[in-house]
Amino acid sequence: MATEKLFGMHATALQLRSQRMMMLASNIANAATPGYKARDLDFAKALDLAQQGGSTEGAMRYRVPVQPSLDGNTVEMATEQTAFAENALAYRSSLAFLSGRVNTLTRAIKGE
Repeated sequence: MATEKLFGMHATALQLRSQRMMMLASNIANAATPGYKARDLDFAKALDLAQQGGSTEGAMRYRVPVQPSLDGNTVEMATEQTAFAENALAYRSSLAFLSGRVNTLTRAIKGE
């Protein structure tokens, strides 16, 4: 794949981080929904699956709560917010790497 040669695993990582961010945001948005089951993406497993050309669905897991609620909701806000912040930082790191790579390629094409 051409993007793999140019950008390494960071292009795939960026897509997976985005997917995980949406999943964590959904968990946070449904914190008060009775019976809602929080889900997360095992990033390392998803990256391995994606690099092998497989589906990342096998890397999705339901979160096991530390303290289950009476209404069956498994969202724990502190856990979700921490995971979201860590994922956002990793997303920005991959984005910064890709941006630097694109800038380097652009300068090379221009002959700078």
